[in-house]
Amino acid sequence: MTASKPTRPAFGTPAALASGIILCIAGALFSTAIAGDVAILNTPTLAAAFGVLAILAIPYAARRPAHPFLDLIFGALTGVCAGLLVPVAHAHAGDARFGFWALVIGFWLASWLFVDRMAAWKPGNPGLVRAVNLLIPVLFGATLLMIWELLVKGFGVPKVLLPAPSEIWVRITVSTAILWADFQQTFLKAVLIGYALGCGSAFLIAIAIDRVPFLRRGLLPIGNLVSALPIIGVAPIMVMWFGFDWPSKAAVVIIMTFFPMLVNTVSGLAAADAMQKDLMRTYAAGYWQTLFKLRLPMAMPFIFNALKINSTLALIGAIVAEFFGTPIVGMGFRISTEVGRMNVDMVWAEIAMAALAGSLFYGAIALLERAVTFWHPSTRGGRA
Repeated sequence: MTASKPTRPAFGTPAALASGIILCIAGALFSTAIAGDVAILNTPTLAAAFGVLAILAIPYAARRPAHPFLDLIFGALTGVCAGLLVPVAHAHAGDARFGFWALVIGFWLASWLFVDRMAAWKPGNPGLVRAVNLLIPVLFGATLLMIWELLVKGFGVPKVLLPAPSEIWVRITVSTAILWADFQQTFLKAVLIGYALGCGSAFLIAIAIDRVPFLRRGLLPIGNLVSALPIIGVAPIMVMWFGFDWPSKAAVVIIMTFFPMLVNTVSGLAAADAMQKDLMRTYAAGYWQTLFKLRLPMAMPFIFNALKINSTLALIGAIVAEFFGTPIVGMGFRISTEVGRMNVDMVWAEIAMAALAGSLFYGAIALLERAVTFWHPSTRGGRA
């Protein structure tokens, strides 16, 4: 019986394609002298770095076994090339020519090649596996930010239309006091309080619906009706009822987070199968014993699914609600005000802070889910 031929890794074809395109771009750089691309010709270090990157690309892509040390060297060289390319983009904003865009494409393809090879790593240490799984999206996000910076500066896009990430970062660093006050007003007050009240009340009502069957027919349709209410119509009414401060925004968050939690909890409580319930009855377990020992643990994946969904809905609801009336502080207030003043970099700074807060909130709930539902196959990597 003949031995089977080893299969080529999945990254081989796209990696070879990427490296070939990189070399084509490197060859095209020789034509920049004819095009008169002074920005490239006057930076020999940049041209040399990209030349070395292009020369290494094909043998690097052809190497089949993953080698983290060589991968990191290639990734570091790609980062150096990007770092050398950014000052050129800033020095010649709006005047980029063929050679510059060739290097931008080369950087993008080299980054793709590096992340593609990095995804093939198979570290034996579980800690290293988690670190690699975290590093891959971080590098992907950093690449997108770098491409954003190069495109905006290369095309000379006005800041009022789309600021560069560097300009947004400068705005964040000089406006930390304002951003912190807005974060406290919107997230620490409206979002967290509304989130806790909305999810908590929905959880308790779901228990009541499960305990009293006729409530299922009455409360679930009402909850569905409340979830269908447009936030643009509800927010002004909440402002009229509860005033301009954070309680009106928390009320909007409660409305937005109530129904997802209610539906997921009711579905989770019904997740236990008949055999498990029969087993609890043979142990003479009552309703509350069955609820706490069997049905609530079985419902935890559903409950945490609702908590993660609501972590983003709550922030969106609070920010939108601030458009319709708020004190002179808050993320939504700042966004609507600064748009009118054409301070788009401040608007993007608020968006960045909101995205960061929402991501960290979601991540905290996901970590809590892993600690609570450690027994579930999805938490244990899909192993039954």
